[in-house]
Amino acid sequence: MLLFAFLAISCKLQQTTIFIKYTQPEIAYSGRIDSSGGYGVDLYWSGSSIRINFEGESVEALLQDETGDNYYNVIIDNTEPLLLRPDTSERYYLLASQLTSGTHSLEIFKRTEWNRGKTRFEGFRIEGKAKILAKPHDRERKIEFYGNSITAGYAVEDTTGLDRPDSTFTNHYLSYAAMVARHYNAESQCICKSGIGITISWFPLIMPDIYDRLVPDDSNSLWDFSLYRPDLVVINLFQNDSWLVNMPERPEFKKNFGDTAPSDHELILAYEKFIAELRLHYPETPIICALGNMDATKKGSKWMEYIERAAANLHDAKIYTHFFPYKETPGHPSVEEQELMAQSLIEFIDSTILW
Repeated sequence: MLLFAFLAISCKLQQTTIFIKYTQPEIAYSGRIDSSGGYGVDLYWSGSSIRINFEGESVEALLQDETGDNYYNVIIDNTEPLLLRPDTSERYYLLASQLTSGTHSLEIFKRTEWNRGKTRFEGFRIEGKAKILAKPHDRERKIEFYGNSITAGYAVEDTTGLDRPDSTFTNHYLSYAAMVARHYNAESQCICKSGIGITISWFPLIMPDIYDRLVPDDSNSLWDFSLYRPDLVVINLFQNDSWLVNMPERPEFKKNFGDTAPSDHELILAYEKFIAELRLHYPETPIICALGNMDATKKGSKWMEYIERAAANLHDAKIYTHFFPYKETPGHPSVEEQELMAQSLIEFIDSTILW
C-alpha cells in the first residue's frame, strides 16, 4: 500500500504543468510584433510568427482575436501545418496533444492580413512532464518583403478561381515570399497589404504611408528599423498602381492626383523616392525591385520600364530589378503560380546576389 501510494504521488509530480509568459526569453518572435500594451503581444502583419522548443505531452496558447477572422498555421515538429482560427474570447487553444516524450518544436504562423484585425498572444501552457527549452536558434539569414496581394498570398487557396475575399483562402505561408524564406532558412518580415500601391491604392493608404509603421493602421506607431537588419530586401509593388491610374472616378485618384493622371516621370520619381527612403534605413543591403506575376508584367507593359528607370536613376550597385513572368491566367496567383514565382526569385538570387 505504501509503495503504491509513493508511486502514485511520484507519477503525479512528474505530470507538471507550466505557463510560459509572452515575455520569457525562450520564445522567438518574427515580424513586427507590438509588445507595448504590457498585457501580451499583438500580431498584425502577414507571416508574423511565434516559436518555442519544449518537452511535454500537450501545449496550448492563450489567445484573443480582435475579429475572429484571422487564421494561423500551427506547425509541430516541422510537420504539415494545422489550421487555427482564434475567436474573440480570451482563452486557451489546444495546439497539440498526446505528444511523445522528448523535444518538440512549435511555430504559430499568421496567414492573414492586418485588415482582419490583430491577435493578442499572452503565453503557452504546457502539460505532462512539461519543460521549456532554449530559444530556437536564429535562422541563417533575414529577408524583408514589401508587397501587395501577391506577396500576401491573397486567395491563393481559392481553387474556384473566383478570388473570394474570405480570409479562409488567404495564406501567406503559400506565397512566393514565405517559400523563398523557407528555402534559405531565413527569417522573414513582410510588410504587405492587398490592394496597396506606391502612388495609389484601392483604399486611402499607400505603401510610403505604412512601410515604417509598427501598427499598420496607426500613423503614430513607428517601427524601430534597428530591431531588424535584413540581409536582403524584396519589393513587389506597382501592380495596383497600373490599374488605378486609369480610374479618375475613384476617390483615391482624386485625392492623390486631382483631375490628371500622373505622368511617366512622376510615377518613376515616386518609385525612386520610395527606394531611396528604404536605402536610408538599410545603407548596404541588396534591394531587389521586383514586379509580377499579374498583368503589370504582360508584354508591352510600361511598368517594368518605370521600375528599371527608377533603379538606374539611383546609381546604386546593390539595387537590382527582377520581373516575374506574366502568368497569363485571370485572378490572383494559385499555389502552383506562387511556386513558380518562388523558383524564379531563388534562381535570380543565387545567380546575382552576394549575401
